Amino acid sequence: MVKLTPKQRIFADEYLATEDLNATRAYKKAYPRVKSDDVAAVNGSKLLRNTKVQEYIQKRMEERAKRTEITQDMVLQRWWDIANADPNEIIHIRRVCCRHCFGINHQYQWRDETEYQQAVQAAMVIAKEQSKEPVIPSDSGGYGYDRLLRPHPKCPYCRGEGHEEIHVEDTRYIGTKAKLLYAGVKQTQSGVEIKFRDQDKALENVARHLGMFKDKVEVSGNINNPYEGLSTDDLKKLINDG
Repeated sequence: MVKLTPKQRIFADEYLATEDLNATRAYKKAYPRVKSDDVAAVNGSKLLRNTKVQEYIQKRMEERAKRTEITQDMVLQRWWDIANADPNEIIHIRRVCCRHCFGINHQYQWRDETEYQQAVQAAMVIAKEQSKEPVIPSDSGGYGYDRLLRPHPKCPYCRGEGHEEIHVEDTRYIGTKAKLLYAGVKQTQSGVEIKFRDQDKALENVARHLGMFKDKVEVSGNINNPYEGLSTDDLKKLINDG
């Protein structure tokens, strides 16, 4: 095994323990007196360029891959799949049509005759309770209402906007990538909260493992990240083009 100083070994081990291979955090673990992230980032970057440290990290990675039978490509592919998963497969907002969108002459449309008869009976019960003549609803709009249709652009009632509806998919049937993105649900007082894995973090991990975040260390000690300020889409394009 490569001979390292105790501090170098702590740094290398901590670096391998971070899921995003974070040299700054690893350096602060090895040198707890260092509180500045900037100082830790500069010195951590220098340590990573140390030949012995590089050799130690590489050997540890190879040993770990052999033990677990997990390759770097497998890990990288998993991060990439999470970064490219479509959240709309799990939950999305959709516009559904109103009752008048596709009714005859845009009159109120019923799902079927059974629904209409139930409405008639309800009107008669209410009228009887109030000792009034029943107001029988009309079925002139016809039957066949399907709320999942897109709103009619010329509907005079909803003006083509329909109604907003939040739809949560049955997670048993979502795609493979979406299953990786899905991190569970949490019941709150307001309802159900869907939890997702961090896609931006996943994309950052991909870029880091591909060496796109090898920071340039300036004489002043500041870190100049050439990819700072890039959007998620720009970063994906760089990875694909690379």
